[in-house]
Amino acid sequence: MEKIVRELEKICHFKEMTFEGDLVVVAAEQIMYALVKEISRDQTRKDEWWQVTMHLLTVPPQKVTWTLREPQFTGKEIFTMGGKPRFIKALDFSERKLPARKTPGPKGPGKAKKTGPSLRVVK
Repeated sequence: MEKIVRELEKICHFKEMTFEGDLVVVAAEQIMYALVKEISRDQTRKDEWWQVTMHLLTVPPQKVTWTLREPQFTGKEIFTMGGKPRFIKALDFSERKLPARKTPGPKGPGKAKKTGPSLRVVK
């Protein structure tokens, strides 16, 4: 799971905290998105545990409620459920500057390559 989390951190921009209404990445047996619907204090426990209700964005969508500590639902720690590792962290969709990519210059007069949007097939 640690390797998966490192790879996710390379390709996703994460938030430090998780709030109701956030879209989160859930890494479990598979990687999926979920919408956090509600975060409420679990009054049945002495320590700080939270009931985190999410809608897993699967087909069909699934509503789940997990009892977690704050470091678990904010991506600060990997945890287990039923002996299987899990990771949750909110995505940050705010504008951020990406490092400028170096592009090779033209290779002589009249050799400028047209640039524009391009797509590639990912299998």
